[in-house]
Amino acid sequence: MTWGVHVSLTPAFFDPADATGTALPLMVYYAVHDALVRPLPGQRMGAALAQSWSQSPDGLSYEFVLRKGAKFQDGEPVTAEDVKFSFERYRGASATMLKAKVAAVEIVSPGRVRFRLKQPWPDFMTFFGTPATGAAWIVPKKYVERVGDEGYKRAPIGAGPYRLVSFKPGVELTLEAFDGYWRKAPAIKTLVFKVIPDDATRLAALKRGEVDVVYGLSGPLAEEVKRNPELTLKAAQIPVALWLVFADQTDPRSPWHDRRVRLAANLAIDRDAINKAGYLGLGRISSSFIPHSLEYYWDPPRYAHDPKRSRQLLAEAGYPSGFDAGELSSEPFAGSGIGEPVVNDLTAVGIKIRLRLLERAAFLKQFGEKTLKHVILAGSGSPGNAATRLEQYAVTGGLYAYGSYPEVDGLFNAQANELNPVARRQILTKMQQIIHERVMFAPVLEYAYFVGIGPRVAVDGVNALADDPYTAPYEDLRLKRR
Repeated sequence: MTWGVHVSLTPAFFDPADATGTALPLMVYYAVHDALVRPLPGQRMGAALAQSWSQSPDGLSYEFVLRKGAKFQDGEPVTAEDVKFSFERYRGASATMLKAKVAAVEIVSPGRVRFRLKQPWPDFMTFFGTPATGAAWIVPKKYVERVGDEGYKRAPIGAGPYRLVSFKPGVELTLEAFDGYWRKAPAIKTLVFKVIPDDATRLAALKRGEVDVVYGLSGPLAEEVKRNPELTLKAAQIPVALWLVFADQTDPRSPWHDRRVRLAANLAIDRDAINKAGYLGLGRISSSFIPHSLEYYWDPPRYAHDPKRSRQLLAEAGYPSGFDAGELSSEPFAGSGIGEPVVNDLTAVGIKIRLRLLERAAFLKQFGEKTLKHVILAGSGSPGNAATRLEQYAVTGGLYAYGSYPEVDGLFNAQANELNPVARRQILTKMQQIIHERVMFAPVLEYAYFVGIGPRVAVDGVNALADDPYTAPYEDLRLKRR
């Protein structure tokens, strides 16, 4: 089975110690590696290499019982020693925070391991047991120590259903089935991932039968797949929200400081038209910057598309002729489908703004350094829950937070130590309500991630794992009999 992938695969994707907290490496992780706890079909937090786990009543320790018979691709068993080694070696997304909160990792027995926390932390399993980080993916201690970090990236061994056979950087990755995988022996012997960055070229390869699956098609190309009777189009349901950040709203000299102006911008955006044009109507309109699938999400009332009321609000705020709003900074993937129509909608009511596209790395760097001005088109698919999304974007000190409100900061601190999930939900709901009432952002929609599937595929796995954009689990995939 062959994939046409939209990004260049790198050795960084082979070692979960370097996990970015984003979805891209999962393309490889779900094949080569396995985790103590991770998403499984029908379970957001499923028992994988750990057959069970428990939390102490005081919330200060978590104990994991390892699955009997689980082994790495070199035949060595997965042990508590590997778990401890993998966590201590982890250096990827949120590693500093995880290690600051974990007092010790204790080997109770070869098949049992305990994590002791310095203080109760309600989000420990959110960070440890989901793809929010790579800390729960387990690598073989003896092998890594023998070959070193660089050697491991060249020839990784994991506990997953497929092992690496060959890799040509920027060209192709080939994997072969590992029949000793604990969950089931894979039905497909060989997986090939071909790097095809250009969307049109990727679709052409699917049409010619050179690949069986392609990722990340734009709306017009997705429409081509939909019209082709030999092909199947699916939209992966992933937690990617896209929204406007008013970067200058804390500055009293900025028009964005006025709530009426921020509300006017929200009412100017024709979200339904954007969804139909860019995502075939398969995106999800939302008035929240938090995706609906994340735990503790609160569903706010939708913003109407009301240009007339938008102009009235601008006039009331002292801008009857509108104003020059500067630039809307965006990375390219959202620029055409979201950025361009948003610019048109805002300009139509008098908010004159220009689209400024930045390469992804530069965009994220400037976003995180708080050097972007005017308005930002933000997008995030980071796993976690409402609290983790709020912390990054809406709480003072957050990586991408351009200001906040004292009430929001206070409530965030209160929920961080609340072990009662009902009480915690109430606090997080109140935070989201305040953010909505203050019109802190202009949410647009939840992104539709298109996957094109060829005629040979019988079971594609799209949407089999919660919030995963790719075809997984790989051991469940099937091709049609010839």
